Amino acid sequence: MLKLIWLLPLSLFLYACPYESMVPLEKRPVEPVDSNLVGFWYGIVKDGSDYFGIEALEVSKQSDSVYSIIRYGKAVKGDMILPDTSYFTGFTSWIDGQQFMNIRGSVTYAEQRKGKKSPELVTHTVYYLSAFSRSTDTLQVKTITETFSTQKTIQRSEDLKKLIIEMAQRKNIYDDLYSLSYRKIPKPASF
Repeated sequence: MLKLIWLLPLSLFLYACPYESMVPLEKRPVEPVDSNLVGFWYGIVKDGSDYFGIEALEVSKQSDSVYSIIRYGKAVKGDMILPDTSYFTGFTSWIDGQQFMNIRGSVTYAEQRKGKKSPELVTHTVYYLSAFSRSTDTLQVKTITETFSTQKTIQRSEDLKKLIIEMAQRKNIYDDLYSLSYRKIPKPASF
């Protein structure tokens, strides 16, 4: 029993996750890249327990309307340091005067196929949705929580937009753990 006690803090941290959608808010990128978003953004994560992390975003222009996003992260939990680097692409869209980033990533999991002995690795494209605002050298990011709606299979961008508008009028749809503030700084040499 004592050997499993370390799972409790980890499970509390993993309980709140960002919403994963099969579709973005727009069918395709339409907004041009904002050169003010391009750069290196640094943030610190503190969730109220002894979990503490450092996170940085490196945002660059991939095309006229698509960003390349590298998320660098290091988490300190007790005496462990956990490195975490993720690669995404993203594009912006608007809902009722609020700008959102449609962050495209992929999720890989093992799926058992009929008639096969070993599971097959399957990769799916997912979108994470974050409201954001920028003021001078500060970037505020609020990620939509996975529990914002019980409707899991949204097939059309228009339906997702409508659902976000409806749910945002009733309750807070953002995840406090994944709502961060970043400062724009010159990229450190160690990255």
